[in-house]
Amino acid sequence: MTSYETPTVHGVHLVHDGPVTAPPLLLIHGSGASGSTWEPMVPALAERFHVLRIDLPGCGRSSTAATYAVPDQADRVAAVLDELGLGKVAVVGHSSGGYVATSLAERRPDLVGPLVLISTGPTMEALRPEPALVKLLTGAVLGAVIWPLRTDALLRKGVAATAAKPVTISDEAVEDLRRTSFKTFRAIMRANRAYLAEQSISERLNRSGRRPLVIFGDADPRWDPASAQAYDTVSGSRVAYLAGVGHVAMLEAPAETARLLFEFLG
Repeated sequence: MTSYETPTVHGVHLVHDGPVTAPPLLLIHGSGASGSTWEPMVPALAERFHVLRIDLPGCGRSSTAATYAVPDQADRVAAVLDELGLGKVAVVGHSSGGYVATSLAERRPDLVGPLVLISTGPTMEALRPEPALVKLLTGAVLGAVIWPLRTDALLRKGVAATAAKPVTISDEAVEDLRRTSFKTFRAIMRANRAYLAEQSISERLNRSGRRPLVIFGDADPRWDPASAQAYDTVSGSRVAYLAGVGHVAMLEAPAETARLLFEFLG
């Protein structure tokens, strides 16, 4: 598998995997994470695609930004794709990365081909109470104090708290998690809530004429799995459930998730 990094484009870090002559596939991570969280899926995907793993601004090895509004994040991703001369890219978003993917399709339909949303909550009403450890780490009261004191073990436990199966989190992914500041994380979360409050994801998809593949773990502790039914209102969409999988399908069930992508993308 060929893997390399390109110089930071517009302050955004990007890793390429697979042959550049293959169809492009963009992977967008969730809040506070990074492109390294996709690692377990990359070897399989890179056999068929030119895989691009992006670190959104403020996350991983990308620069911070003045604003983390979802449309602004989408515009920054668009600038990277424009710089690379790519268009009609298959786009996969995990969790809130699905909001950036949806906004990218709204704002720059010329850049986005097939669209896949993984564990992407359609409305704020679908949000479940946070696991105790996650709430402790990210809460407004104690989060700012605990955030700088996070150990590697605590970071791994925080990710594992959103999973339903045992997961392995690489050292690189842990280090990338550490790079996101508490202030940035909170700003990203506020921006995500504002995007959902303005309009649901299913409404946005219908308005833009998108027909996505939606993947949900049926044991997701973050978003109510039943909320995926909201995507049934999107004409031409497909909803697939992963049995016994929580919120981080790329870590819990990489082979099954990749298989669903292959079936959808062709």
